[in-house]
Amino acid sequence: MAQEKLNKRMLSILKVLKKTYPEAKCSLNYDSPFQLLIATILSAQCTDDRVNQVTPVLFRRYPTALEMSRATLGEIEKIIRSTGFFRSKALSIQNVSQTLLEKYRGAVPRELDLLVEMRGVGRKTANVVLGNAFGIPGLVVDTHVGRISRRMGFTKAKDPVKVEEDMRGIVPKKEWVIYSHLLIAHGRAICTARKAMCEKCPLNEVCEKVL
Repeated sequence: MAQEKLNKRMLSILKVLKKTYPEAKCSLNYDSPFQLLIATILSAQCTDDRVNQVTPVLFRRYPTALEMSRATLGEIEKIIRSTGFFRSKALSIQNVSQTLLEKYRGAVPRELDLLVEMRGVGRKTANVVLGNAFGIPGLVVDTHVGRISRRMGFTKAKDPVKVEEDMRGIVPKKEWVIYSHLLIAHGRAICTARKAMCEKCPLNEVCEKVL
């Protein structure tokens, strides 16, 4: 009965959030699964807006795994410097590009287990690519998703992998991708890290408000 109650409340929340944020979607710009993979690697500890300022130059010069694998670390570092941790990210980008060529003929694999084997690719990045590039259900847990899922009383976990595990049993599988986009939009607009603006929140009546 408790699980049924959680699932029912989640459906109500999804309905409200979809109405509130009808344009919610992946905010990273990309033209291929490879470009989304690289953009998501760059988004670690960096805003999507900043990544979107950097990737047009990066992808114009190196649009595919083949071109990117031929770039030197210095060339990649110079372009992505403003995203932070640029040396580590450049190494990951170069390594991923080479791995894609060597193992998958330059194509991005569609299996989470294969994606997370690559340098700089964790479950979050893998789920972003699977859900948005391939339409394969993946539940992305970033800081917004983790924070708001806890505030709404659906999980107590702080580890992203455990949060994902908990939410996979509550959010319908077909809604996994949009759930993440909706919570990210909500986390930026109302349920921010600094303050939960409950007085103006459309989820006021269905949220547990675990602050």
